[in-house]
Amino acid sequence: MTWEPERLDDQRHLSEADPEGMLPAVAASAAHVRTGHRAAVEAGLDRLAGHGRPRAIVVVGMGASGIAGDILAAVAGNGAPLPIVTVRSYQLPGWVGATDLVVAVSGSGRTEETLAVATQAVRRGCTLLGVGPAGSPLQAIATQASAVHVPVPVTGQSRAGLWLLAVPVIAAAAALRLVPADAGLFERVAKSLEDLANRCRPSSDSFINPGKALAMDLAESVPMVWGTSAPASVAAHRLVCQLAANAKYPAVHGELPEAGHHQVAVFDGPLAERDIFADTAGRTLRLVVMRDVEEHPQVTRQREAALRLAGDRDVPVTELTAEGEHPLERMASLIMLGDYASTYLALGYGTDPTAVSAITELKARTSP
Repeated sequence: MTWEPERLDDQRHLSEADPEGMLPAVAASAAHVRTGHRAAVEAGLDRLAGHGRPRAIVVVGMGASGIAGDILAAVAGNGAPLPIVTVRSYQLPGWVGATDLVVAVSGSGRTEETLAVATQAVRRGCTLLGVGPAGSPLQAIATQASAVHVPVPVTGQSRAGLWLLAVPVIAAAAALRLVPADAGLFERVAKSLEDLANRCRPSSDSFINPGKALAMDLAESVPMVWGTSAPASVAAHRLVCQLAANAKYPAVHGELPEAGHHQVAVFDGPLAERDIFADTAGRTLRLVVMRDVEEHPQVTRQREAALRLAGDRDVPVTELTAEGEHPLERMASLIMLGDYASTYLALGYGTDPTAVSAITELKARTSP
């Protein structure tokens, strides 16, 4: 497959190459925020308060469902009065017990790993909260345990319904008075996503469309994506996941200051060397920095120094700045931009952004 940037402004191609509608799904992010919040309210999350404040919150999920836990942790920040842990496996940590809240999240409601952990949580006497489609095996486990379940209408690929899955998780923490998140916050997030969707719409030309511009930066490169705060790091991780799933494209995720202790060394490696006579001159390292207004002062200095190092070595750099006041707003702005860029990158290569045949085949080969 070859990169053809002119495809990004070919409306017929964008429609025909995206038969299952990943671009419309990304554009629906604002509606997903509102629907997720409404579903959470109607599910009666206030009942969680009857169990008292948990010792810890353990969010269980794979893919976008797991990122929902990372989003909650980033929203809570360093001021969280308890640990917030994301589990992406078949087993709960040994320390999780009856005083903990386990939030099982699954866009399909039948994710093998999540169902296994939800069952373990019930056996250990944990408080359980389920988030997933109505009528699913996950809801059955929650109902049998007399636990709260938030039914969310995820259709198609779960990764396209991130906000349907993440918003109820945040709302649950708000119901326990662990994070400040009310209806007004979710509406502000939705409105900001609507504005970004308008700017990134398919009919908007590449030279003014931030989603298409980022895709063009990423094309023919090996992206190394860094976040400069917890919210920005979640967005960086999400972008790397979306590049893999949507564009079938490899990338590396990092976070400052940690990335300054190992990944920065790549600036002196073979992918940072540009051979102007080689046909693959464009296939080189690209540093993508996702910036946040709430950076640690030392992280700001490290970011500035890393950018200078990249410039000294002719490593191309893309800087993205989060928009909004609340951490959730800023995180959402970066995540949606990355969702658009990964989809446009797929379409620029002529790749169906929805199809995931390798994932399906792996599941088939490992199913019991």
